[in-house]
Amino acid sequence: MDDWNDHRLVLAVTRAGSLTAAAKTLGVDHSTVFRRLAALEARLGLPLFERVAGGAYTPTEAGAHAAAAAERMEDAALGLARDLAGQDRRLAGRLRITCSETLAFRLLTPWVGRFRAEHPGIAVEIVVDSRVLNLSRREADVALRVARPREGDLWGRKLADVAWTAYGAASHFAAAPPLAGPRDLAAHPLIGWEEATTGVNAARWLAEIAPPEAVVYRTGSLVNQMVAARAGLGLALLPCYLGDPEPGLARALPEPIPELSREMWIVTHRDLRNTARIRAFFDTVTRGLQADRALIEGRGTVPAVAATMRDTLTADGADP
Repeated sequence: MDDWNDHRLVLAVTRAGSLTAAAKTLGVDHSTVFRRLAALEARLGLPLFERVAGGAYTPTEAGAHAAAAAERMEDAALGLARDLAGQDRRLAGRLRITCSETLAFRLLTPWVGRFRAEHPGIAVEIVVDSRVLNLSRREADVALRVARPREGDLWGRKLADVAWTAYGAASHFAAAPPLAGPRDLAAHPLIGWEEATTGVNAARWLAEIAPPEAVVYRTGSLVNQMVAARAGLGLALLPCYLGDPEPGLARALPEPIPELSREMWIVTHRDLRNTARIRAFFDTVTRGLQADRALIEGRGTVPAVAATMRDTLTADGADP
């Protein structure tokens, strides 16, 4: 195996566990991966994978050795790329950011607009994804996460504590008794996550305090949960920065729920922390989101960038 594309193929199939998923990773179709793998095994004279039930592919001993060697090559190549990128002092190029749907929807995008106005030579790509993307493999350059990073090769800053509470349509509370505490949520129709959802703290907490039959609407999108709550389908657990500014929504509980609090961090790979465009993004977005800290921590209702725009319009004599 002296062709890097062969190593990439073996590594993709090993990681994905199927030809279809590997093809998506490699940007080719299933038949291409099948042909290339068959040709590689024919040249080597031994199988690299075994096909098991359900169409999954598991590496043979030879395949595992090949995948391990490919991973070492990939790590070296990525390390070199990060090292070179870390020395880039140009305020130009592409910047790939990953964050949650709610953060992009409510807070981040206006500050990206401010960043682009300051640095028009930098093209920004936002990857809205609830998964923790691998910054070592450059799946993203910068991540905004709601958990303290545990990987030792990451560098970042804490921006705020993220407060959550329950919300519903204002009309809901006109006809329902007030909630004395979080446990009273179980007496109301609730909006929750899909039953197969894992790794979401609020979903786990809701499952602990309310029976499944109390959940009348399920969706994996927090923005859609917010819309459903506003439409009167039930009460939803939302981060305060999403629920508090939303017209037509009201808190079901006056204070955030302590068990749902999370930390918001902005992080990058340690090798990239001195890249000029990443430092510039850190500075603008850190400054912006810390200006929104009261909203994020459940102590305010208007995003700072929106307040700034409102004040500018008022100063100009326009209607706020």
